[in-house]
Amino acid sequence: MLATDADGREGWPELAPYDCIHVGAAAPQIPEALIEQLKPGGRMVIPVGTIFQELKVVDKKLDGGVSIRDETSVRYVPLTSKDAQLHSN
Repeated sequence: MLATDADGREGWPELAPYDCIHVGAAAPQIPEALIEQLKPGGRMVIPVGTIFQELKVVDKKLDGGVSIRDETSVRYVPLTSKDAQLHSN
């Protein structure tokens, strides 16, 4: 479980690397911190975009390289910081 003051865009580096990461909110771009925390041979599924979003599948190759493919169009809530959530009225 993430701490209440955590920022999901930063992942959870203390427990990395991860075999799989699923992001349940849309990021404007793929956060580099999440790619770094993905284990070689691992996969991340993340919605990316603002108004128009694509569900992206990120595979980290055994050599550390990354391949990214668009799977389908989606509509998720935005991935924001705790500060942005508390100050949006």
